[in-house]
Amino acid sequence: MGFLSPWLLAGLGLLGLPLWLHLLRRHKTTPMEFSSLMLFERHTESSVKHRRLDYILLLIARLLLFTLIVLAFAQPFLMRNVPAAGAEKTLRLVVIDDSASMGYGDRLAQAKAGALALLDSVKPGSKWQVGLFSSQLRTQTQLTDDPASLRSAVNAVSAGPSRSSLGELARALRGLAETNKTPIEVHLFTDVQRSSMPAGFSDLELGAQTALTVHAVASSEKPNWTVESVKAPRRLGDPKKARVIATLASFAADAAERRLVLACGGKELASKTVSVAAHSRAQAEFLGLDLPYGLNRCEVRSEPPDQLPVDDKFLFAVERSDPKKVLFVTGPRSERSLVYFQSALESAAENFYSIDVVTAGQAVGQNLDKYAFVVLADAGDIGPEFDQNLRRYVEAGGSVWAALGPASAVRRTTPVSGEPIGESRYTSRAGERFQSVDTADETHPSLRGTSRWANVRFYQFSVVRPTASRVIARFSDQTPALLEQNIGEGRLLLFASAMDNLSSDFPLHAAFVPFIAQTANYLAGLEDHAAGFYVDSFLDLRQGQSRASSVEVLDPDGKRALNLEDSAKAQTLPLSRAGFYEVRRGAGRQELIAVNVDRRESDLSLIPKEALSLWQGKGEESQAAGAGNPESQTKPWSMGRVLLWAALAALLAESVIASRTLRVEAA
Repeated sequence: MGFLSPWLLAGLGLLGLPLWLHLLRRHKTTPMEFSSLMLFERHTESSVKHRRLDYILLLIARLLLFTLIVLAFAQPFLMRNVPAAGAEKTLRLVVIDDSASMGYGDRLAQAKAGALALLDSVKPGSKWQVGLFSSQLRTQTQLTDDPASLRSAVNAVSAGPSRSSLGELARALRGLAETNKTPIEVHLFTDVQRSSMPAGFSDLELGAQTALTVHAVASSEKPNWTVESVKAPRRLGDPKKARVIATLASFAADAAERRLVLACGGKELASKTVSVAAHSRAQAEFLGLDLPYGLNRCEVRSEPPDQLPVDDKFLFAVERSDPKKVLFVTGPRSERSLVYFQSALESAAENFYSIDVVTAGQAVGQNLDKYAFVVLADAGDIGPEFDQNLRRYVEAGGSVWAALGPASAVRRTTPVSGEPIGESRYTSRAGERFQSVDTADETHPSLRGTSRWANVRFYQFSVVRPTASRVIARFSDQTPALLEQNIGEGRLLLFASAMDNLSSDFPLHAAFVPFIAQTANYLAGLEDHAAGFYVDSFLDLRQGQSRASSVEVLDPDGKRALNLEDSAKAQTLPLSRAGFYEVRRGAGRQELIAVNVDRRESDLSLIPKEALSLWQGKGEESQAAGAGNPESQTKPWSMGRVLLWAALAALLAESVIASRTLRVEAA
């Protein structure tokens, strides 16, 4: 028992008022006339009768009345177990973490056993719902009081490949609370992995009516080793020049030696033993990659397997083929452009292209589908027939790179897209009236690592007035320098100047080689992916809204991942499984996508207990007290209203007793 306003108990001092009325105010001396008092001796008269209390029942009623009023204002309360607020309407969830890290040892088995024990302890007829949580919350059952269906859903849980995200779980619970407008009681069974925490603790905020209890199935950090990343060529020309670098990460307290195995197509090609320190990383380098032509499924795995086998291997894809063909269409002044373009490709890290050089007239009737991309090197007037062929080629998934030198000004429109071209602008080499690049989007694949073409001087360029193209870079006078437009399934890249050293000094700068090489890879669809794909990421299927060609995707089991409608319309594909996805695009382009488990699941360090207690909004003691009886909770019960009713009863009793007592005395 306690008091919310204990200082008001000082009002009990008012109990002296009834005593004063019944005792002190009762003794009164009635004056009497007497002839003389001189023969009387002065002394104090003692009267027991005057000090005796009369009307005891009335006094008790008044004392009780004052006491009850004072206690009511002091607000006494009792702690007692009461049914949870809105227990009959509460949405109760048993949520089991099925992320990749739950596959460590017997963690998932512990979570399932804990969930079953909780369901066995609830009251008969109580309705519950089973859910799974990794990158998002998924409900497995409806809200039901059928123990068999609840237990069946729990027993069917298995560890998946996704990463756990407590921020997404909190967001989903906030959405449930807002949608259902009822209290939510959540019991979460998880390995409380630190990497599942969001960047800001505020992202874990729960609704005011959401009660969360976390049942941790991991109490200490466990050792784990993982192949964290693999750096390998996505395409292979000369097998002897190939180099594969694998990084092994340790999440263990002790140093260890692990064997790394390089395998492709199920065949072991090489192996190395590496020593890795505690909570550190080590690398192994494999030289040479003798693979058959075509798309190859490769992996680097760590042996022997540890207690979390899902991250013991890292998948990657390598395509071995002959050099990609490039159609280089020349104009009357394209000799220098061809020399610089070809030299830049040969100077790149790996020359993966062979160039077919033709004039615009010779290009008419060419089968463009066999080329990775087409370069129009200031080709001038290419003619309507070849222009239409290029348009069909781009819409089907091909790429065109047009350099707009002086000869292109006679067209008045850009090839393929038909956007207006103004007159070419010329500046003198002797003066300082050249143009330079003022703004550029350095995130574009063509401009990465090129320093925005710093100090490059442009003496001649065409003025393109874009209507549908996206401007990637601008000159000092804000006219476009580099533009891109998606047309159908392909893309058109416009360079507002020529590739020679007459229109600019760009070929003489170090940025020219990476610009040419990166743009070639980008247009051919061979640009490197920094770390491949991870589970729950998305694969871009097409560049625009066109349905000119469908995209066919085979999942790791070799089954179609898209139906016919999605093959023609879908823009992205969620990669929900680890393994290899085969993608077949327009213009006969194929690629193999390797998808791995997010390596953040490999770090098994735990969330601090203080953070968990703060998230749940209660201490460990109250958490343990409430875990055994989820249908009730300990709450303060105020006695103020009861005391006020008792005071009213005492007041009525006092009135009755007083009226009867005074009536008798008057008689």
